[in-house]
Amino acid sequence: MPLKKEYQWLAAEGGPKMLNEAINLIDVIETPGTANNPVIIAWAKEVGADVAAVYKSDEIPWCGLFMAVVVKRSGRQVVKDPLWALNWGTFGTHAETPMLGDVLCFVRTTPDGKKAGHVAIYVGEDAKCYHILGGNQSDKVCIVRKDKSQLYVARRPNYINQPKNVRQIILPESGELSTKEF
Repeated sequence: MPLKKEYQWLAAEGGPKMLNEAINLIDVIETPGTANNPVIIAWAKEVGADVAAVYKSDEIPWCGLFMAVVVKRSGRQVVKDPLWALNWGTFGTHAETPMLGDVLCFVRTTPDGKKAGHVAIYVGEDAKCYHILGGNQSDKVCIVRKDKSQLYVARRPNYINQPKNVRQIILPESGELSTKEF
């Protein structure tokens, strides 16, 4: 599990299950150029349904695909049209205060000025940013910092018994600042 030094504490958390599944995928990276990483393409087949029919290239934004495979492997229900990041705003239940393992949806602007989204898992926060574990963050699965002002919604899995370690995590202002999720 290749966690960077500032996030190695996550290895001892033992959950929530979605977080564990996401950690197992750290450092999966898209293939530059016209080739595709077969691991990412296989996720589309694993999620199934319309996703496998639509997702044919790792050049297509894949944060929603990453979230779908994590959620499916965790035994939870994948949202309708999971490739659209903002659709994850319907996952689970609304969380007023983001906590460990929550799904965070962000609004972003594409290079051509259009409104789009990004989705990832909360691992902590500092005064200015959420620290999030997601896919298609600088073309790979990693943990980055994302400006809090871009948060669209936080969603918590529908737990039968919420893990005791689901809590707000305050971290130092360090780590990579997100600059590319498209």
